[in-house]
Amino acid sequence: MKNKYGTYVLITGASSGIGKACAESFAASGCHVLGVSRNIEEGLRVFENGGRLTRKKMDITDEASIAYVLDQMPRIDICVLAAGMGIAGPAEEMPRSLVQQQIDTNYVGTVLTGSYVLERMRKQGCGLFLVVGSIAGRVSIPMQSHYSSSKYALEAYVDAVRMEMHDFGVRACILEPGDTRTGFTSARRFYTKEGSVYADIAERSVAKMAKDEMQGRDPSSVAKVAMKLAARKNPPARVPIGFEYKLLMFLLRFMPDRLKEWILRLMYLPR
Repeated sequence: MKNKYGTYVLITGASSGIGKACAESFAASGCHVLGVSRNIEEGLRVFENGGRLTRKKMDITDEASIAYVLDQMPRIDICVLAAGMGIAGPAEEMPRSLVQQQIDTNYVGTVLTGSYVLERMRKQGCGLFLVVGSIAGRVSIPMQSHYSSSKYALEAYVDAVRMEMHDFGVRACILEPGDTRTGFTSARRFYTKEGSVYADIAERSVAKMAKDEMQGRDPSSVAKVAMKLAARKNPPARVPIGFEYKLLMFLLRFMPDRLKEWILRLMYLPR
């Protein structure tokens, strides 16, 4: 790998899915990787080429936990902020506790960890700052209103970070996976009120999402893109993962909102 940024890599959400795939890929390329998660089996794995993957517990929503763990890294040359979770159900009925958990994990946790990482990168004079967003951060999905909102927020956050950090030699990019086969699907929190008028259609909608995800891309597809970005001096602002999603983002530039919504209702609100 032609890495233009350095060999010290931080990966959040490294216990499974996209985060785990990124951690293993960077370590296999010879990097010194710290993979963190609230629920991870701590340990060290040494690769044949000298790469190292250190796994440690860290809560991305706890500033003290972030500082304690990341202070042990001599440098942070590259980070992939991949920690996240999902809730699903009708926007009208979602309880505040679940909404707060969604925003705290996907957005606030990314921002808190990002603040620490960006300071380190600014002082170093270089760095690659990658955030795992979602196609749902560009195209809101019914019955995933709050998940989509949290990913929309990351799009705006990374856009601002990219401009703010440019003159300090730090490059930022948001990755936009679509349907991906990970533990995210089984861990998704689904909620409807007892006797909800949305119950049947919400269950069918989430079942469609789950089926698409489990037939989707392997998480290594995201890791491969992250690795390629590490070889680019000026990575793009955002990268949809996969040709079909690149094409979708292109077509949406010309598609009226009513047509887009009609297609999404057919896909995710089956009658």
